[in-house]
Amino acid sequence: MSRTARLFRLMDALRARRLPVTAAQLAAQLSVSVRTVYRDIQTLAELGARIDGDAGVGYVLRAGFFLPPLMFGEDEIEALVLGARWVQGQGDADLAHAAETVLAKIAVAAPRDLRDRMADTGLFAPRRSAPAPGVQHLAPLRAAIRRERKLHIHYADAAGASTQRVIWPVALGYFEGARVVAAWCELRADFRHFRLDRIAALQVMEAPLPRPRRELLRRWREHIACREPQRPASNTADRN
Repeated sequence: MSRTARLFRLMDALRARRLPVTAAQLAAQLSVSVRTVYRDIQTLAELGARIDGDAGVGYVLRAGFFLPPLMFGEDEIEALVLGARWVQGQGDADLAHAAETVLAKIAVAAPRDLRDRMADTGLFAPRRSAPAPGVQHLAPLRAAIRRERKLHIHYADAAGASTQRVIWPVALGYFEGARVVAAWCELRADFRHFRLDRIAALQVMEAPLPRPRRELLRRWREHIACREPQRPASNTADRN
């Protein structure tokens, strides 16, 4: 394995962990010596990687450093291209443009043979012939989740009864046949799932979420785990 490839693998190993990892653990994962890990950590630090920790204690990579991932395996290339093509077919114009831009940035920074393999990948995802109901809500919903803001929505349940809700968006699911936002509902004082095609109007509020979204996401996962497995798109969309 070349030194460059080893540095990329070390970066991937550090990115995958939020807690400090020892040089011995990294060495075992990468099949190299602990001394090699020490040297490579020093090299990455000289390149600008913000790595906290010391020998014998553990290392953790702080956010904000990007080492261009120019080396991809065949499966990784196909995953990137197929994922981007799937996103482009979901009707979210901003996200579709972002997916196209991501592939373009990787291609520009990559060797020519990698660009050719990306262009020639024979995997495709279907695109919608017409916009899905509720697609206009995708961009503001993603913004609210990212900014951790409350949402005011006009929502119709399965029976057609309309209510106004203030919700705390936690996650957005792209299910077959439906887009569903998981959120804490102030009206029901509980977690609910709302189908985008039943949202008549949506407004991002300036009010921040009362709790960090990370905490709400954890509580939502616990809420889901306590219930019988269901498909949010068809079974758990709010009916109350």
